[in-house]
Amino acid sequence: MTSPLYSPEALRTSLGSVRLLDAIHADLGKALSSAEAPGADPARGGRHPLPAPDVFAAQLVAWGITPETTVVLYDDQNGANAAARGWWMLRSLGHRKAYVLDGGLPAAIAAGAPTSQDVQSAVPSAALYPHRGWQLPRVDIEEVAKRATSPDWKVLDVRSRERYRGDSEPLDPVAGHIPGAVNLPYASNLDAAGRFRSPTELRAQYTELLGGTSPAHLVVHCGSGVTACHTLVALEIAGLSGAALYVGSWSEWCRSGREQSRG
Repeated sequence: MTSPLYSPEALRTSLGSVRLLDAIHADLGKALSSAEAPGADPARGGRHPLPAPDVFAAQLVAWGITPETTVVLYDDQNGANAAARGWWMLRSLGHRKAYVLDGGLPAAIAAGAPTSQDVQSAVPSAALYPHRGWQLPRVDIEEVAKRATSPDWKVLDVRSRERYRGDSEPLDPVAGHIPGAVNLPYASNLDAAGRFRSPTELRAQYTELLGGTSPAHLVVHCGSGVTACHTLVALEIAGLSGAALYVGSWSEWCRSGREQSRG
């Protein structure tokens, strides 16, 4: 894969040649998950389950995106919310020209990019978006349960230390973590300015965490499969691609009746 990042400095001079999401709003609950679909159940898929590939492909058409469109995604949380999740979904559907804006909206403003309060809309593209379903690695709850206790695998929880330990849980009904999971908060991917750390720094950080485990034997999760994608971006920057996303994440696990750990 090419670099997942798009610099705010480059964006300032290329606004007319890219499809910019969230300038065209990419709603996390409606477009980047099926959380608001009828029958959605956090106990079966988590708080932000993936939509069916055909549904997301239709959304790309509505956004005017074709396989040749350069798509830049941003949010106001340094990529840790909708941007990284949208990047993963686009790349997983086979879209190669998808990028996360490094530093998000604050970095774009600092770089001199114009802002607007107008609601933007897109002209739908004329053809269906071709795809072969989700292509990037994913695991379900049964696979996570097996891999979390396997010496050949690592399960990485990217939530805050407090949520991992079970000191607090603001979003889900049970505090704690998946037994056997290790913790490295996604915030460790960023420098003091809120931009992604260098490939060398990220590679050193995740090589140490892996401890000899192949990146292809790493499962990444968070609360609901959103901020986990921020760490998948970081792994891509580091040249350590191949990790799997557990979409249901803690929001599914803690509702499933399975064992939980604290501390």
